[in-house]
Amino acid sequence: MSDSGAFVRPPRPPKQPRTGLKSNGARKAASKSQRSRAREFALQALYQHLVGHNEAAAIDAFTRDLAGFHKADAAHYDALLHGCIQTAQELDALVAPQLDRPLGELSPIEHAVMWIGAYEFQHCLDVPWRVVLDECIELAKEFGGTDGYKYVNAVLNGLAPRLRAGEVAADKAMSKSRPQSQEPHPLPASVQPGETHD
Repeated sequence: MSDSGAFVRPPRPPKQPRTGLKSNGARKAASKSQRSRAREFALQALYQHLVGHNEAAAIDAFTRDLAGFHKADAAHYDALLHGCIQTAQELDALVAPQLDRPLGELSPIEHAVMWIGAYEFQHCLDVPWRVVLDECIELAKEFGGTDGYKYVNAVLNGLAPRLRAGEVAADKAMSKSRPQSQEPHPLPASVQPGETHD
């Protein structure tokens, strides 16, 4: 107590950082899987394609020489880079109806992340749709603008029921069949309060 008799609250201890995350909520490099790293390198390569209009072979050769590439899943990187470039028009046709602006107004990072998400939804069926969504949100958090990940989340969440209809429906049915007394599953760290993936 102070001399005036009023209670003085002791100072709070400093907030402890969450391990494995950067200040923006993105994962630190040490906690990333080989596929996560492959997505990062594919994003960098697709950015070069979107901005510089470089050929896939030249981008590929350059990217493979970058530090840390040996820690990435090279087969997944290949599928993403070459698959996204070869099906770019198809991917844009899927993404465009989900947008609130013309494709040309997307940042190249958001555009490339949406390509990766749409491509994985279609062609990487071994990766659960929620994993694809979370990984793309992480990419947008780490490399994109401040709130770009929210836009990526909304667009890919709109595509998931169309591209992974059975899987999304099964997830919804499972969540509805869960007894009310059971604790709900916590939201992934990539989801902010007020946002949902359903």
